[in-house]
Amino acid sequence: MADVFVKGGKELDEFLKRLPSKIEKNILRSALRAGATVFKADAVAKCPSGPTATENKRLYGGYEGALRDSIRVTTRHKGVAVSASLKAGGKRKGKADVWYAHIIEYTGAKAHEITGQHRSMLFFGGRFVRSVNHPGMNARPFMRPSFHKNGRRSIQAVAAFIKRSLTKKGLDTSAINTGDEE
Repeated sequence: MADVFVKGGKELDEFLKRLPSKIEKNILRSALRAGATVFKADAVAKCPSGPTATENKRLYGGYEGALRDSIRVTTRHKGVAVSASLKAGGKRKGKADVWYAHIIEYTGAKAHEITGQHRSMLFFGGRFVRSVNHPGMNARPFMRPSFHKNGRRSIQAVAAFIKRSLTKKGLDTSAINTGDEE
């Protein structure tokens, strides 16, 4: 990723230091969310989607596009540190359990045999079977390429959000150039 410069960074830092702690945290939290949302939009567009196996539907509530729908932005603050994260997968209330997100993103899967637990049968392809052979698959990263491609736009979105918020609070932000102005 190329270097990104925000002119007026010192002034921006001074503005933030003059704000009450709660307002500063809220502005930073929302600004980081705005930056992470840039990554999210691209990750959603790049996310692979395909038909769901019957067993996955039954066990995990899976549906086509569940991985894409599981991509979300979260924020938190702990002490003075404020952070935003882009997450995919996991079990969410009322949604499919997308436990395999890390496999799609990082490793893929080797060819392997899937058997029922405790000698039980699997329901696959409309019939009961003792085992099925999974053909394997390559990893299909969708989050990391989004981070590599959109770093500059994300930083500019964070800076622009902070500038707009400070202007709304009545502070003069004319010395701050977020890189998207010229």
